[in-house]
Amino acid sequence: MTEPLRLGIAGLGTVGVGIVRIVQAHADLLEKRAGRPIVISAVSARSRTKDRGVDLSGYAWEDDPVALAMRDDVDLFIEVMGGSEGPAKDATEAAIAAGKDVVTANKALLAIHGQALAEMAEAAGRVIRFEAAVAGGIPVVKALTEGLAGNAITRVMGVMNGSCNYILTRMEDAGLSYDAVFDEANALGYLEADPQLDVGGIDAGHKLALLAAIAFGTQVNFDAVELEGIGSITIDDIRQAADMGFKIKLLGVAQMTGRGLEQRMSPCLVPDTSPLGQLQGGTNMVVLEGDAVGQIVLRGPGAGEGPTASAVMGDVIDVARGMRISTFGQPARTLRNARAARAAVPAPYYLRLQLLDKPGALAKVAHVLGEAGISIDRMRQYNHDDRTIAPVLIVTHKTTRTALEEALADFQRTSVVTGTPVAIRIEAV
Repeated sequence: MTEPLRLGIAGLGTVGVGIVRIVQAHADLLEKRAGRPIVISAVSARSRTKDRGVDLSGYAWEDDPVALAMRDDVDLFIEVMGGSEGPAKDATEAAIAAGKDVVTANKALLAIHGQALAEMAEAAGRVIRFEAAVAGGIPVVKALTEGLAGNAITRVMGVMNGSCNYILTRMEDAGLSYDAVFDEANALGYLEADPQLDVGGIDAGHKLALLAAIAFGTQVNFDAVELEGIGSITIDDIRQAADMGFKIKLLGVAQMTGRGLEQRMSPCLVPDTSPLGQLQGGTNMVVLEGDAVGQIVLRGPGAGEGPTASAVMGDVIDVARGMRISTFGQPARTLRNARAARAAVPAPYYLRLQLLDKPGALAKVAHVLGEAGISIDRMRQYNHDDRTIAPVLIVTHKTTRTALEEALADFQRTSVVTGTPVAIRIEAV
């Protein structure tokens, strides 16, 4: 009989419990697909006494995940604790040093320490797999490292945080303010303990950095990701964008340009008829573009017990089958340290301005844009109750971020623009 693959699971939260459920419910199916039995030897979590709704009595227990990682009866260490430092990092390093392969759902760990961990694993002849760390149940890592391995990837783009997409679509559907929907999402448990990880774009930025490393053969560089959250988006922006045929999404985009690797996670407008524009609720979507394949779109649940555990088990089965793939799709020592580039690719922009309602105000705005080399595609002025302030919406033709920032600074010197202008990139999809 073929030797079983023995798992050690560190972390028995939502995802860890989901893994246990799959192994217990589908033992025969997993064995047939993997070519060998897959069994759980031992587990680790903060509390032994907590009722998690699954039977853990048949597994050895370790209070210390590092001890779990070093057990002789564990072949594959599964890390689903989370966090970029502390126990998750220590246990992952211990597992590699002890000759174990690693499967993790921890995007923060890999976004910060991915290069060092990949080099460590490959030097030891081990693999690190992390399908569950990006976009939940969507097999985007496998798509990049395997299915699209024959392509030069030109762009990676997507909605990678379901909580933010829920907030933006809920604002539009219910006509509610950002603050109201934020409080609702928090009460429903949709946000992290530190909500800024979600609404500030940090969680999604971690995921984008990992995909960019695979797509462009570069070292993971989360610090180079331009981050802008959704906290400044108002219900007026959503309504007025819809009026112009757009939806607002927290969109991640990575592409290699002549100036370096551009990575940004920020609110963008996308056409309402596009796949991204039609994405609702907490669903994720990743768009991959390659020179041979063109564009492919992957859509699915980005979080939750079942989808994330499913992604973990996909990696587990690959390890059981003997598949040995470098962490980021090519040997870590060959990944280049790409120069970071700000968003330099020209694009149209949505501008929302509050103008003092007096003669010549629009002319002054148009003059500032013209001086910056920015032409206007569309302009609308909306009805307003306040007779002293006129809300104006402008959609520009393609321009650079540098030119736009010049115009935004000059608006403040016109004496007709009040408040802080809102500028949102319109992304071609």
